[in-house]
Amino acid sequence: MKMYRIGELAKLSRVSPRTIDYYTKLGLIGPEARSDKNYRFYSDETFARLKRIELLKKEKYTLEEIKEKLKHWDKINPDEGVADKLTSIQHHMHQLEKEVKELGPMIEQMKPKQAKHLYSMLTPQSAAVIEALLILLNKGPLL
Repeated sequence: MKMYRIGELAKLSRVSPRTIDYYTKLGLIGPEARSDKNYRFYSDETFARLKRIELLKKEKYTLEEIKEKLKHWDKINPDEGVADKLTSIQHHMHQLEKEVKELGPMIEQMKPKQAKHLYSMLTPQSAAVIEALLILLNKGPLL
C-alpha cells in the first residue's frame, strides 16, 4: 500500500496541507501511521476519501453533513469501492434533482395530452426516475 506524507497527499489531491490538517482535526480523514519523527502518513484510501469530500463540497454540502454521510457509508460497508459508488450515485441524483426542478415549471404548464406524449417518448426507466424525483420534490407524478 502506498503511503503519502501530508505534502505529497496535498499535491496529489490538489488541496492545501492546511486543508488536510483541518479535515484531520474534524475527523473527516486520519493518518494511517506516523514515522519515528512523528510525520503523518496517509494511504490510498485516505486519498480516495479526500476526493469524495471535495466532490461533496462542490455539491454544496457542509463539512458536518459530509462527516455524517461518511460515517453512514462507513457503517454500510467499509469497502472504498462501495463508498465511491455511493458518492457517484449521490452526485448524479443531485444533478437529476436540479434538472427536474428546472423542468418542473415547463411540465406543469403542459396540457395533459402533451405530458402524456412526453411520457410515452421516455424509456420506462427514465420515466420512473423522473416520476420518483417529482414525487420526492412534492410535485406529484407526471400524469
